[in-house]
Amino acid sequence: MRWTTRLGAALAAVVLAVTGSTGAPAAADERGSQHGGWVPAPQEPFEQPAGARCDFAVRVEPVVDEVRKLVLAVYPDGSPRRELYTGALISVVTNLETGASTEVDASGTAFVEYGPDGSMTWYVTGPVLFGFRENGGSLPRGLWLIDGVYVVEFAPTLEKTLTMVHGTTHDVCTDLD
Repeated sequence: MRWTTRLGAALAAVVLAVTGSTGAPAAADERGSQHGGWVPAPQEPFEQPAGARCDFAVRVEPVVDEVRKLVLAVYPDGSPRRELYTGALISVVTNLETGASTEVDASGTAFVEYGPDGSMTWYVTGPVLFGFRENGGSLPRGLWLIDGVYVVEFAPTLEKTLTMVHGTTHDVCTDLD
């Protein structure tokens, strides 16, 4: 059994404690409409200019993307309120100035709660890649591979606060200098 699979089981216990639900789609949401099942949640490749996350321009591109999501609850307007994400995600991170690259396993599992004000809280087990801008949160500017059991709170301004229960942080930018 993969380490992230065992942590996914731990996250399911967290989802049960937080929501009172096993994560299985409910028969009906607050509006009475049917939730769908698991659906693909593809990660789009993206680029960041020099200085945005790393000292150099960087590209992040998935090479394995089996991420899927399950909508657990929606707001009356249909926007997501709670979702669960899981699946294999391997990305290549490339320094666009030198061509140096590294492969990153970001195959964590996340229970995400969306606030009506644009805030989000991610309850995560396993590795996920997060970008932090300068003065944009509790970690310095970088592309951070965060692994373990942790919570990332996003303010409506997208400032991020990491609360680590147990795990590690690694700035992938340092692998590409």
